[in-house]
Amino acid sequence: MAGIFVTGTDTGVGKTVLSAALAAILQSRGVNVGVYKPVETGGGSDALFLQKASGVTDSIEEIRRYYFSLPVSPHLAAKMNNTSIDIPLLVSGYNNLAGRHQFMIVEGAGGIMTPLTEKFLTVELITQLKLPVLVVTRPHLGTINHTLLTVRCAQAYGLTVKGFIVNYATQIEVGLAERTNPQEIERVSGVRCLGVVPYLGYISPRIPDMESLKKNVSSAVDVDGIM
Repeated sequence: MAGIFVTGTDTGVGKTVLSAALAAILQSRGVNVGVYKPVETGGGSDALFLQKASGVTDSIEEIRRYYFSLPVSPHLAAKMNNTSIDIPLLVSGYNNLAGRHQFMIVEGAGGIMTPLTEKFLTVELITQLKLPVLVVTRPHLGTINHTLLTVRCAQAYGLTVKGFIVNYATQIEVGLAERTNPQEIERVSGVRCLGVVPYLGYISPRIPDMESLKKNVSSAVDVDGIM
């Protein structure tokens, strides 16, 4: 089964926007793309955004197995709701969707080491799904360290890292660090930079301008390299 697991160096780096954009681009190319957000915490719009962008008929309950409104890590959100996350259920949920689609885009919650239970990390879920990793990272100072840690962690678990995307999730001044970070991360990690996405302004997850989003991301990202 072909697909990609989209993770980030942190929360708020733009994983959902880029995952949705990739899904919309592939769908417009005639690819039968599926989307999966195993666990979501916080605002509750990520899985809905992915569903709308991909044009799938899969229900939101299939796309998102767990939702907790508290904006905390999944294991803590589950604990605060007097429940726990069933890892086999997450895996079977992925397999059910993967059986219907040609290419799967799976978006994690937070970073690669985010705990899903008290003893089970997101990176361990990725190994069970047997998917390569796409890392979304920030452009500014500190991103070399954060991106290399994420890449090295994935590789230590035997995962293939397809590449990384530098995303300007907020509007910042572009200085020397921002201009040179992508090349430095490539040089040190040996992993390809698959794109640098400029700041695209506020993107509503509920009523997104998908045509504009597809155009901007497809011009900035090597979609074929991800495929």
